[in-house]
Amino acid sequence: MAVNSLPLFHRIADRRVVVLGLGEAAEAKRRLVERAGGICVGEAEAHHAQLAFVVLDDEGEARAAAMRLRGKGLIVNVTDRPALCDFTVPSIVDREPVIVAVGTGGASAGMAKMLRLRLERFLPQGLGRLASQLSAARPAIRARFPTSDQRRRALDAALREGGPLDPMAVQGEDAVDRWLSGDRNDTEQGFFQILLRSADPDDLTLREARLLGGADVVIHDRNVPQSVLVRARADAQRVPEGGEVPADMADGIVVAIRSAN
Repeated sequence: MAVNSLPLFHRIADRRVVVLGLGEAAEAKRRLVERAGGICVGEAEAHHAQLAFVVLDDEGEARAAAMRLRGKGLIVNVTDRPALCDFTVPSIVDREPVIVAVGTGGASAGMAKMLRLRLERFLPQGLGRLASQLSAARPAIRARFPTSDQRRRALDAALREGGPLDPMAVQGEDAVDRWLSGDRNDTEQGFFQILLRSADPDDLTLREARLLGGADVVIHDRNVPQSVLVRARADAQRVPEGGEVPADMADGIVVAIRSAN
């Protein structure tokens, strides 16, 4: 599967960001930068910056400005000209500190916007509060679940659909404290099998997709397509069929995927 860009979240608080251009489009970029805590500057201060936005109507001027800024070591976004961009700007759903970014690699800003508007309807306003609770509770979570595997499995179970910390449900201000103080230990573990019905990952059931996304180990035959395997965590151990499951991962979630062929 070809990937045209690597999604990243770049911290720009108190850092200079070059914004070139006048008019509403340029002002929108300045608001975007300032909302993230950045400081908007002109080209004369490019040597202090890492990022630049070029918002110029004339393509020749925009191309020349992008080349100058790139030559000074900046990575550059040129509005409405994806071919001249080192990075593109996603449409953002803000539930601080949770940020959901929808990008199309510059293919269609309108599509990204419509997807963002739909996501706005589904994501609870309290999502950021739950994330902040989890951040503040890190020492307590480490004490309750000492190893990284225990913590990941406990959080996966708590945050899954219908779990005590389901992020799509309305959660109270003490949700994490109540979860930690409870006696429940509902971390999921065991061996699960998935027989693919097709090479299309969208044909996975919700449960299959959840198991694959939370698996510690993925056992697969050579006919399982990469488009399905990428639905697993990047750090999940991948074992070809017939291989041996690492002993330290055998008590987690082990998912065996087999193709229908």
